[in-house]
Amino acid sequence: MILILRRPAKPAVSKDEAHHRSMTHFLHTDADMMAALDRLAGTDPRLAAVREVAGTFSLRRREGGFAGLCSIVCGQQLSTASAAAIRNRLFAAFEPFHHDAVRTARTDKLKRLGLSMPKIRSIKAIGKALSDGQIDLEAVGAMDADAAHEKLVALHGVGPWTADIYLLFCLGHSDAWPAGDLALQEAARIAFGLRKRPDAKQFIKLAEPWRPWRGAVAHLLWAYYHVVKRRDGAPEAAASATAVKKQAKRKIQKRAAPKRATPKSKQPKSRQKAKRNGR
Repeated sequence: MILILRRPAKPAVSKDEAHHRSMTHFLHTDADMMAALDRLAGTDPRLAAVREVAGTFSLRRREGGFAGLCSIVCGQQLSTASAAAIRNRLFAAFEPFHHDAVRTARTDKLKRLGLSMPKIRSIKAIGKALSDGQIDLEAVGAMDADAAHEKLVALHGVGPWTADIYLLFCLGHSDAWPAGDLALQEAARIAFGLRKRPDAKQFIKLAEPWRPWRGAVAHLLWAYYHVVKRRDGAPEAAASATAVKKQAKRKIQKRAAPKRATPKSKQPKSRQKAKRNGR
């Protein structure tokens, strides 16, 4: 299904609206996201048609902090299954999962978990930046989207896409805009009848009228992409480090639990016969 709709005229911005746009907002619940999209209805009527196609969808969130950022780094340029396997091994290997423990870990240990050298350098550099006080991931959440983005991309191994996915999924920043995400670009091309997929620079310009709710539009376009392409384009919702550890602990306990003897009546008939014959 292709929607070809004209770009709406740019509306005049009142003082109240300008003040509202200058504030930092968050999307913590589905209600927050839907309220943001409702607010944008008057700014860009095209979004109503996109919402109609997308149907009902939910806000996706991830764990924040060092674990959340490491999870995104682990998933760079990997399939969902491969990324999840490496991430789970990484989380299970450290108790607690703390940036100092990962920062000082031996490289060969991290390699055995499935991490490549570039990713090892990245998570160690992030751990060092946190340890040295070069960045405070909680403080980043209070910044406006552009300032937070610049703070994150200053970290080794954190590019624009990683920074925006962290802001949007881990912090719930309402104005994070992953302009380099191919699924979002393709969704916009189809939804707005563009001749070709916009590049990151063009996509930033296209999304400017949606501030400070660009993040809500990102979730909408991922949902739209899922419907029209019949496959998921949004980053998967990763399990937290705590959840991974609990799951690993349950597996260990299950393996360590003594096996119950099989009742005689439930043993295979061949085994019962062998016992009667003294074998």
